[in-house]
Amino acid sequence: MMSRRSVPCAIAAALLAINQLSVASALAAMLQGHQIQGEATLDLQFPINSYFQESAAQGGNPRPTTGRALLMFPKGFDPARLWPILIVTSTADLNRTSPMDAPWYRDAAMAEGWVVLATDATIRPREDSVSWRLAVLTAGLQMIRDNWPQSVRWPVAFAGFSGGAKTSAFLGAMLAKNRGFRMCGFFLAGMNADRLSAAYHEYQPPADFLSAPVWLSSGTADQIARPGAEEGVYSSLKRSGFQQVRLEHFAGGHELDSAEIQRALHWFREIGRF
Repeated sequence: MMSRRSVPCAIAAALLAINQLSVASALAAMLQGHQIQGEATLDLQFPINSYFQESAAQGGNPRPTTGRALLMFPKGFDPARLWPILIVTSTADLNRTSPMDAPWYRDAAMAEGWVVLATDATIRPREDSVSWRLAVLTAGLQMIRDNWPQSVRWPVAFAGFSGGAKTSAFLGAMLAKNRGFRMCGFFLAGMNADRLSAAYHEYQPPADFLSAPVWLSSGTADQIARPGAEEGVYSSLKRSGFQQVRLEHFAGGHELDSAEIQRALHWFREIGRF
């Protein structure tokens, strides 16, 4: 039985242990020398090794030596825990880059406890190709793993709007095949052609790729990705064997709906049980 005198000592010891854990957590929450805090946005640069430089240079592109990563961290972020990552990919039209699109997903991701990641190189490509984007993205993910080895267990989902949705499909299939990532979902908004099935057939990722949940987001007044075209995408995905596909409509045009994003991220968590 613990004496009354020993109680304060036990409390002091417990408080010391909690403090030490807090200090350790704070020390661990560093990325490329940057202190990480929950509900914060971090814009950093990272080196791209020669392998990824060569991959990015396919098709006559320059060799990028430095990448840019825009990350957004949810409340209570601690890298010792498991966190799903939402990878945002933009269309290549109008010289858009993925970091430009990432803020559109912030509110929904923070509400559902997701890390948001968007990458780019610090130089512009001659051709903004899938191989260019894949090389820079994979280098960014490798940078995160080098800093936080435990992140290898973190689920990864892809999100894109219009042309960014199509590119997300190819990036997801290529990563699932070659990098052993835990794919947990696709949020594809305003997509008028099924590029996910095409990516699956071309790159042939493992069969469990077909079990990744797919959320198709469609504006009822969209004149670019018309509702009928979205229904065609849905049917095509089901014919290809994708097991969990949802087509959801919202009142709007060719745009993103934040409530749709949040519902999709919540659904991915339910399906993946993380």
